[in-house]
Amino acid sequence: MARNQKDHYYRKAKDEGYRARSAYKLLQMNEKFRIIKKGDSVVDLGAAPGGWLQVAKELSGGTVVGVDLEKIAPIPGVLTFKADITADDTLNLIKEALGDSADVVICDAAPNLSGAWDVDHSRSIDLARSALRMANKLLKPEGNFLVKVFQGDTFLDYLAEVKRQFEKSQAHSPAASRKESAETYIIGKKLIGGPVKIGDIYELQIESLGRSGDGVALIDGFAIFIKGAKLGEKVRVKIEGVKHSFAFGKLLDGKN
Repeated sequence: MARNQKDHYYRKAKDEGYRARSAYKLLQMNEKFRIIKKGDSVVDLGAAPGGWLQVAKELSGGTVVGVDLEKIAPIPGVLTFKADITADDTLNLIKEALGDSADVVICDAAPNLSGAWDVDHSRSIDLARSALRMANKLLKPEGNFLVKVFQGDTFLDYLAEVKRQFEKSQAHSPAASRKESAETYIIGKKLIGGPVKIGDIYELQIESLGRSGDGVALIDGFAIFIKGAKLGEKVRVKIEGVKHSFAFGKLLDGKN
């Protein structure tokens, strides 16, 4: 309590009517990365007490849905549920509330802390993975994702998972985060809606050539451009980049 009374963002939240100082983290990250835009539908996972919900509603003006194990006091224009974000039934609740897919999924949830850092980090990553799985089922193609994680041994592994599923991904710590905190945030921009992910390996038939002469293969109608591949040959390819409607592959050894 004493620390809170001296905290700039805590006092600012009190003065400006936000339920938590974390509201300024979302405001700062949105100003930098434009995660939420006007008219977006937003889902907030682990939303209590509701500071991020308040900001999401202000930024989007659209449908905003919040979920948490704790009951969230009403916020005008925001739908909330007391539910577990790791449960399959919760997904159905959210989809019914949205009436469609979401443009943005955000998650500022943290696990119950044990005081043992390796345990807390592991729990944080597990929670972030649950949020990522939920985001994959809720987001529209090219939707955005924002999640809090604790730094630790498996942080980079989790960041790599997000990078495989979004066109642009990075970690960021906003100014409103406490200096002593090991929390950071991962932003994923533009969910990849195609059938392939970065790092996937395929055996493919080159069916045509692109304008620059790159070989082109198709996976479920999705074009893969492969530099150095020739028309008609079978190649082994690793996906190195994915856009909304096409991907880039690199030739691997063992080309036929």
